[in-house]
Amino acid sequence: MADITNTAHANRARSASENPVKRFFRATEIDTRLLGMVGALLIIWIGFNFLSGGLFLTPRNLWNLSVQTASVAVMATGMVLVIVTRNIDLSVGSILGFVGMIMGVLQAELLPQLLGFNHPATWIVTLLAGLLLGAAIGALHGSIIAFMNVPSFIVTLGGLLVWRGATWFVTSGRTVAPMDATFRLMGGGTEGSIGATASWIVGALACVAIVATIANSRKQRKRFGFPLRPMWAEYFLVAIGCALVLGAVWVVNSYPWPVAIARKYADANGIAWPDGGLFIPHGIAIPVLIAIVVGIVMTFISTRLRFGRYVFAIGGNQEAAELAGIKTRWVTVKIFALMGMLCAIAAAISTARLNAATNAQGELDELYTIAAAVIGGTSLAGGMGTIAGAMLGALVMQSLQSGMVLVGIDTPFQRIVVGVVLVVAVWLDTIYRARAK
Repeated sequence: MADITNTAHANRARSASENPVKRFFRATEIDTRLLGMVGALLIIWIGFNFLSGGLFLTPRNLWNLSVQTASVAVMATGMVLVIVTRNIDLSVGSILGFVGMIMGVLQAELLPQLLGFNHPATWIVTLLAGLLLGAAIGALHGSIIAFMNVPSFIVTLGGLLVWRGATWFVTSGRTVAPMDATFRLMGGGTEGSIGATASWIVGALACVAIVATIANSRKQRKRFGFPLRPMWAEYFLVAIGCALVLGAVWVVNSYPWPVAIARKYADANGIAWPDGGLFIPHGIAIPVLIAIVVGIVMTFISTRLRFGRYVFAIGGNQEAAELAGIKTRWVTVKIFALMGMLCAIAAAISTARLNAATNAQGELDELYTIAAAVIGGTSLAGGMGTIAGAMLGALVMQSLQSGMVLVGIDTPFQRIVVGVVLVVAVWLDTIYRARAK
């Protein structure tokens, strides 16, 4: 008890000698690296909004940006665990394309013959088949890496080529369409959104979750005798978190349905068309909700479960992890199987959004996924990374791509910019680790 009291006195003395900015960050425990990413994102948004004549920061573009980010954000959560263990997965884009094609063939050609058209179980069977196939492919890659000692770079590079070629052979290069009506909801759009009321309910529940999480964290710290944040810092974190959530809900609720679709809806439901038009908000898109749920689950896995601790232990020192009794090979297999399942979820989102399965689906997604994880603070040296950072990195990458398209920059130059950003991100990561040492 005396040691805890002496430590508290020492912390207060040290805080008194620090400048106000350092005291603020120490009290709130905000990750300065994550805050720097948020600052970079704001600069990107403001810059593209200026270059596009105010088109970037509109509810319509921000809503579309969130939907476009969803599939890469889902895969980036798994890429964090892969890179943390000092591996890499170059095959995620090809797995997405192959699994997406299989799901497309299932619901457009095979299942209608077995279950009939628009059967309510079609989307469930399709999604389960995609998840199992993605997990099997990932487990195959992981087994070769773990038990045959082939470097992950080579295995997944081979997977990139194999599954991209297999995608073509499934239909001989033919595009498969259309998708099941319920399955299409996972892609967003006017029907694939939950509306204004449900969005506000989700926002309110998220605020309650933020308050509960911070309160529980304070309770656990107090229970085990850990230093507590000042109450003003707790209130500040709650206020910022709730403001961001409710602000995001307000933005998505400010984007209405297109006039033609709104008029069709009014006619179908016997609603009189007002003089100023019918304002029906989109609300939060279903793929965005899927990405958020995946992010929460992956954060829980990586920070609360024994499996997550094993992953970071292997990334920190694999030999020490093996000596501690961790079955590192099986953990590697599970990581890649999980990555495959996340690719299947991303494939469902992408296929539903396009309402078709194509051979070009998922091309270069491996670049954006790896870049999102690295930009989000995942160290290529292993042992360090966060799920929230990777998802924010995905938003940064998609903001760059969307902004360049909006201002009319050619595709070749877009790839140059993405490549430069990736190199700079790794360089900054090297500087950060050197300073940390």
